[in-house]
Amino acid sequence: MKRLRILLCLLSAVASLHFSACDDDTLLVDDTSVALVFSADTLSFDTVFATVGTATRRLTVFNRSASDLRLSAITLGQGRASRFRLNVDGDTSMVARNVEIAAGDSIFIFVQARISPNDTREPFLVEDDIRLSNGQRITLNAWGRNAVYHRLAPMDGTWYVPIDCDGWDHSLPHIFLDPAAVLEGNTLTLTAGDELYFADGALLVIDSAARLLARGTAERPVLFTSLRQDGWYRFLPGQWQTLWFYNHSTGNIIDHAVVENAVGGLRCYPASKLEVSNTVVRNMSDCGIIGQGADITGHNLLVYDCYASLTVLLGGSYDFSHCTFANYWTYTARKIETLVLSNCMNTPSGIVGGDLVKADFIDCIVWGNYYGGELLPSAIDGYAFDTTFTNTILRGGRWSEDPLFTNPQEDDYTLQEGSPAQGIGYQF
Repeated sequence: MKRLRILLCLLSAVASLHFSACDDDTLLVDDTSVALVFSADTLSFDTVFATVGTATRRLTVFNRSASDLRLSAITLGQGRASRFRLNVDGDTSMVARNVEIAAGDSIFIFVQARISPNDTREPFLVEDDIRLSNGQRITLNAWGRNAVYHRLAPMDGTWYVPIDCDGWDHSLPHIFLDPAAVLEGNTLTLTAGDELYFADGALLVIDSAARLLARGTAERPVLFTSLRQDGWYRFLPGQWQTLWFYNHSTGNIIDHAVVENAVGGLRCYPASKLEVSNTVVRNMSDCGIIGQGADITGHNLLVYDCYASLTVLLGGSYDFSHCTFANYWTYTARKIETLVLSNCMNTPSGIVGGDLVKADFIDCIVWGNYYGGELLPSAIDGYAFDTTFTNTILRGGRWSEDPLFTNPQEDDYTLQEGSPAQGIGYQF
């Protein structure tokens, strides 16, 4: 009987070891019978400029089976020659090995694209795939573009990149990685379809006695925008600085353009002159158009999704016709009207003034969601302050009637049928 009890104990121990071993073996190696589920079958990157990496995209891999799984490898189809890079749950090596995904669990794969320059002038498609050792694949593709880059030379002692106006290449987009300037005596001429992309902190200065002539078309506007265009960055304000027209920069013309995603859109300093028409200014974390003692003529403008649309300081001369200044800012709590008109300005040495010779608004719409109205006048004695609103809808003004935009939450500022603003404002 004693020998029988010993034998039963041994059998029990063996059985226990057997079942324990079975539990450990629930990790399946390269089991093609277990199909993983992906959050996307294809990861696409819209536009990737050569030598400039993209934002990181995330792919989730789900194991929805009842078995744990071990993948012997996750890699890229083109290996080290690939224009993509992976991070598999923190593993940044070219091949992630022995990746375990428990039953009902998931892992993250992070992907970046970096394109090498070539000699093509047109966008080109770059493709690869993520390969899992169980035979499944995820497609990767990106549209690559070559570009002209403007960046500071190391140790050159300046804060800006001088623009070679005569050698401007209209066949490629231009990337501004640092502040740049059109220097005195030069004219930068931009034509239909020209694209200027600005990195964080970059701006373009039009110096005294320099000019910007930007003439696009309705079909191919001149574009001033942020370098990052992927995902939510496509419409994010504050990603670069501004187009800055410095003192006594005159003869500037912008026609059929889009200016977007900056801190301030068009900034005009004292005695600078700008004519801007048929242009959209949007997504500014500060102000769409800023004039400080400047001379600005605006016709057929759409300014929207800015903390403020138009700010006038130190007076100057302003003439706007058929313009829509619409403000439904939602990024932060807005604490100022969208239209600020002033003949003065606070400076470190105190308040200074300048004559506001005129600020005329003809056939315009000034509307938004600011509870107190959308006009803030500010004047000091001793300086002219001449403003007129002719046939203009102004929230909080004499004609304060909802223009009935079609869908401002979706950036649709066309007018609904029956709108009181028919025939005025921005003409689409």
